[in-house]
This record gives sequence, C-alpha cells and structure tokens, in this order.
Amino acid sequence: MNRRDFIKTAAAGIGSVSVLNVFSQEDEDKKLLRVALIGCGIMGNGVHIPALCEEQLVAVVDPDDRQIAKALKKVQEVKPDYDIAAIQTFQDYRRMFDKMAKELDAVLIAAPNHHHALPALMAIRRGIHVYVEKPMAHTIAEVRQLTEEARRYGVVTQMGNQGQSTEGSSRLCEYIDADAIGQVREVYCWTDRANGLPSTTVRPPVLPVPGNLDWDLWIGPAPFRDYHTGLHPHDWHSWLDFGNGSIGNMGCHIINYAYRALKLGKPAAVELEEVNGGHNDCWPLGTRIRWDFPARGKLAPVKLYWYAGLGKGKPFNEHTVEGIYKHVPREFGNRPPICAEVEKKYNRELTDEGSLFIGDKGIMTMGRHGEGCRMIPEEAHQAFPSPPKTLRRVKGTHQADFFRACRGGEPAASNFDHAGPLAELVLLGNIAVRAGQGRRIEWDSAAMRCTNIPELNRYLKIESRDGWKWSKAVTESGTG
Repeated sequence: MNRRDFIKTAAAGIGSVSVLNVFSQEDEDKKLLRVALIGCGIMGNGVHIPALCEEQLVAVVDPDDRQIAKALKKVQEVKPDYDIAAIQTFQDYRRMFDKMAKELDAVLIAAPNHHHALPALMAIRRGIHVYVEKPMAHTIAEVRQLTEEARRYGVVTQMGNQGQSTEGSSRLCEYIDADAIGQVREVYCWTDRANGLPSTTVRPPVLPVPGNLDWDLWIGPAPFRDYHTGLHPHDWHSWLDFGNGSIGNMGCHIINYAYRALKLGKPAAVELEEVNGGHNDCWPLGTRIRWDFPARGKLAPVKLYWYAGLGKGKPFNEHTVEGIYKHVPREFGNRPPICAEVEKKYNRELTDEGSLFIGDKGIMTMGRHGEGCRMIPEEAHQAFPSPPKTLRRVKGTHQADFFRACRGGEPAASNFDHAGPLAELVLLGNIAVRAGQGRRIEWDSAAMRCTNIPELNRYLKIESRDGWKWSKAVTESGTG
C-alpha cells in the first residue's frame, strides 16, 4: 500500500483525528516526501530548489535543457552529497506524469502562468499534492476548477504567496480585529513592477529557436507563435497569452493582506480607473484599478485600489523589449498620492511595494511580503495595547508549511480554499483591463460572470491548443 492509499484508508477507517496523530509522529521522524519541480526558472531554481533539497527531489521538468542543467547544479551547490544522477529529467511534464506519477507525493509548479493549471490538475486527479506559484492559474475559470477539484480529491495545496506564512500577515489581522484603526473603508496597494509594454509595442522579429529549447512545449496550451526575444525565461509576464501583467506578478502577494485581514470575500464591482500602455497582445505598463466590496457582517464597505508600474506621463527611455523589464526606479513608480502625503506628514518612509489601510481611527502599513506591519505614526503603534496572538503561526518557510500539511499536519496557510478566491479577485483586475478605462464591471462571483458587460465573459477562460486541454482531456490514467 502506498502512502496516498494509506491516508485514504486511514481516513475512512479510523477518522481524521487519528490520521493527524499518525502523521504528527511521521512529521517528527521527517520521512522524506518524493517531490518534483516543474519549471526551472528564477523561482524554481532560485527559491524552490533549496527547499526541495530538504525532501527527496526525484524529478525536474523544463522545456529548456539549460534550465534543467542549472537546476541540477543548484542542487549540488545546496547539497553537495546529493545524488543528482537519481533525479529524473523531463522537458514535458505530461511525460513525467505518464512515467512516474505513482512515485510522486507532491509537485511544485513554477512554470509561466499559462502552464499552471494543466500540471496542477494532472497532479490533483492523481492524488498528488500541489504547490503552485501565484497567481495560481492564468484565468479565473482555471482557478475556480483547481479550487473545486483540489477539494474534491482531498489533496494538500499551497499557492506561492509566501507573505501569507509571515508573522506580519497574522499580526495585521489581530490588530484589525482589535479595532486598532477602526473601520477600514479604503485600502491602497501598489507595486513598482512594470510587467507590461507601451501601446506602440510590436512583436520583436522572429528568431531561430535555440537548440536547447523545445519551443512547442514552452508554448504548450497557448496560441502558437514563432520564437522571439522578450519571452523566455522570465519576460512572458507582459504578454496576454502567457502572463497576467504586474497584477498577476505581485497582486496575490500585496492584495492578500487586505483580503485576509478585512475578510473581503467577493467584490461587487471592479473598474480600471487609469491605464498606461498595453494593447490586445500585451498588458499595460501601468494601471490604477478599484474594487468595490460590500459590507461583510459588522465590517464596513471597502474600496480597494491597485497602483502598478508606470503612471501616465512618466517617461521611459528604453526602446527595446528587453529594456522594458529592467527594474523601474522608484521615482517612476505609480504609487498612490496618499503615500507622499503620509511620508511628509508623519516623516515615515514607505516601501517600494506595499499597502496602506485607512481606518476611521488611524492608518496601518504593510510591506510586500508581510514586513513592516505598523500603525502610523509610530507613537500610535507604541501606545496601542499589543493584541493577543490568536492566529496560528507558520514554523519555517512557506514550502515547509506545505510539506508539513502533506504529512498530515494543519492545512497549509495559502491552501486553495484561501488562495483560490484571492486569485480570482486579483485576476478580475485583468478583466477590468480588458474592458478598458472607465467601464465599471458588476461581478457575480457565484455564477462567475460579468453581469452588465457580458461580452467580457469570454476572457474568463481561454481555449487551449489540442493536446493541452485541461478541462476534459486530463484523466487519472493518462493525458489523452
């Protein structure tokens, strides 16, 4: 009997409490999980390889042989005695699941966004636990299906918004619950990322595909295009077919704190208030988006604002596609005007990426990944009685939290029941971009549709290429 069958049998026969007791002992013994990494880019190699080396890394997948080589090299750097010859390598994750699905306990998916849903669903339907990078999937429909199927198959899940596992994330909730700043009616979130392109952008010239890269596999479920610069291995964020722009890159990090602390749930409406750049092939350089949330029990209605990238009128002197992706200096960022007001009034420097909570009694600030959770001014923070710590704390890293859950511990901090609705909220911002500036979208979350501009509903789901259809073709026995 394999480990996954044992969990199911134990749950049916002796109840979930007993299963947790069994695996709390296993957690102490630290039986290694058999894990695979799908996507060996910046996050995969730079962030996840060190965490995976604490378990048993049995496979790595990437359509680029150079990235696979970097992954194996990183393993040797992190754990010199690791037998990298035992790690199986694949360019196609479909082939990996065909060959060794029964040898896997968990997968970590750090591929481009258009490759999130399919491998996650393939794992879920095989009873394999899933960690997937933000924003969980490329479309709202994909996010909804992953959330529902993970619940149906009972697998452990985690989305890679690591700030959810920090002390600051929990502390913010406790301060808000303690009425430290009163009712919060406005939240301002911002990033200086410019994961988009000017409206004048045209696709770069077609180039020969590098010999190390299987371009058809990299394209995967997306519409086919010829190889060009500005896509692989990172800059796909800016193109509609593969990424979700600045909000897809950073929204699930920064917006998460308001979503969690204010119990935002489902927005009633969303609107693109300002936009800079972008067109029907690429996301804009800068946006200002507003979500409207109704009252939630005793909590007041909230307006949530997202400021990203370059504001209108801000110069950008780079003219090549590659140049667009260089770090945007802070003075060219698209921060809310209230940031400058707060900095001047309270002599408090705010972060390049973060959020402000504007309450009836005061202001709180939060950084990108849960750092800097403080009331403003500092004197107000010092004067307010420290609220009790009522929420559970995550021990160690976001990945360690996921691995503990795989062993039968508490659900991971950003499991899909939390991350799914958050990702839908964030990706709804992309629907607002599709609608255009000044068009308020009324949103019915239960029905998953725009009620007042129905033509936008076609963007909730993207049809995949033949051989990559995730909704029907993926089964427990094969890829179809």
